Amino acid sequence: MRFDDPEHPDGLGAPHGRETVVLDLYGVTDKAAFMDRCAAALALPDWFGRNWDALADSLTDLPRPVVLVVTGWQGWARVHPREWQVAQDVFATAVEERPARLGVLLALGEPTGAAGSAPFSEDPTNGSP
Repeated sequence: MRFDDPEHPDGLGAPHGRETVVLDLYGVTDKAAFMDRCAAALALPDWFGRNWDALADSLTDLPRPVVLVVTGWQGWARVHPREWQVAQDVFATAVEERPARLGVLLALGEPTGAAGSAPFSEDPTNGSP
């Protein structure tokens, strides 16, 4: 069952009136860049404070229901594990406070174009014999 299936028990995705937003963190190296990516992906206002409290407030006050798909997070998580843990805590708290308005999904696997990763292939065998 897909997460956007109307029969999915968590009620995520477009059939439930949620917009899917991708937060691509590939290449993010610090908190400032993370906050910039959040502001851009979520179309936060120019006055967004770019700190953890401001992000928490923004996530619980989004103007529309959102499923946030976080991609490319692995590099930042490896280099700055404490900051990544804080980000996860902020996401988790926002989801707990507003479960009908926000869902957060972490994409697994290395992002396309990452060092040592194979490029994306539409072939379901990914070139395997």
